[in-house]
Parts: sequence; structure tokens; C-alpha cells
Amino acid sequence: MTNRVELKPGVIYFPQLLDRAAQESLRDEIYAAIHSAKLFQSTMPRWGNPMSVKMLNLGPVGWVSDKSGYRYQATHPVTGQNWPRIFPSLLKIWDTLTDNYAAPEACLINYYSATAKMGLHQDRDEEDFNAPVVSLSLGDTALFRIGTSERTGPTQSIKLQSGDGLIFGGPARLDFHGIDRIYKETSTLLNEGGRFNLTLRRVTKPHL
Repeated sequence: MTNRVELKPGVIYFPQLLDRAAQESLRDEIYAAIHSAKLFQSTMPRWGNPMSVKMLNLGPVGWVSDKSGYRYQATHPVTGQNWPRIFPSLLKIWDTLTDNYAAPEACLINYYSATAKMGLHQDRDEEDFNAPVVSLSLGDTALFRIGTSERTGPTQSIKLQSGDGLIFGGPARLDFHGIDRIYKETSTLLNEGGRFNLTLRRVTKPHL
């Protein structure tokens, strides 16, 4: 049975959810997707400052950000092509961790270099807040911080290592969260170093 640790109501941590072989397999699938679809760099709304992470989406829709705001769209913002399909291996993980909730419609892949960060933010561009967000970590260890639904609320931190999984949903679905730092050279998984974070999301409300 998968080890699980409840960090607080709605936030479940799965240490070493993926063994080394599974991590390598998922890494290779990501590399293949990047080869065909290419990473892109989103910018912040209004000011257009570039984010420090590079991104790619899988699925019918993908999350993007630019001067006009945050949104989901069906095509890559640079190439105009449809996003690659979500890997069957990821769908299996989603079904296991969410007890077969309606299938995810987007998988956002963020690549963090050794100096990249992600400020505290909410995942609130989806219609369906009943579905949890499923997060998977590959590569260097990251310091993940999660707070409350109020930006100034108290926070707690946990180091996410390669192969770890995390879910936040229920009372924690709209909690602010982010990545404070990457611990360089703590994993040998990625050829270029750094970290991939994959977040599986249900975007629309499932049909009854």
C-alpha cells in the first residue's frame, strides 16, 4: 500500500510514490514530449515579467499566462499546436490517488532550474474545485510551502524529493502554495539537473 502522510486536512503527502524505474520511465516520456512540443516561458499578467520556470502542458487544455492573464487553452502559445496527450502512466496515478475521480484534463509540467522559484499562489483558474490537484516531483529536491486560503495565513514547508507525490483538495483546494528553493545536485535523475513538477488538474466540472 502507498505510504501517505496527512500534512493537514486536504493535503496528503506520498513519500517515494514512484520508485527509480518509474521515475526514469516518466522522465523519458517527458523528454519525448518536450522534443515534440517544446518548453515555453510564461510571463506574468499586466507587467509581462518572465517566470523563472519553463513549462509544457499535456492534455486537451493547458495552463498559460501572459499579459492578458491566466487561462487554459487548447494550443501551445508559441507553436499553435495542440498539446500532447496525457501519458497513460499519469492517468493511472491520478485514478489511484483520487479514487477514480473524473479524468484530468490538463497536466502542467514545470521545469525548475537550480535558481528557479514559484511564489505563493492559488490554483483557481479551474471550474471544478471538487477535484484535487495531484503533484509529482522528479529530480532535485524542492522546498514546498503551503498556507491557507488567505495570502497572509500561516504556512508550513516540506522538502519534496524525486518520486514524491502530493495531493491538495477539499478544505485545502484553494490554499496558497509555492516553491521557495531548489536544492542543487540532490538527484541524478535529470541529465541537465533541476526539477520537473507535474500537476494534474481537472478543469471543467464532470458531466453527470
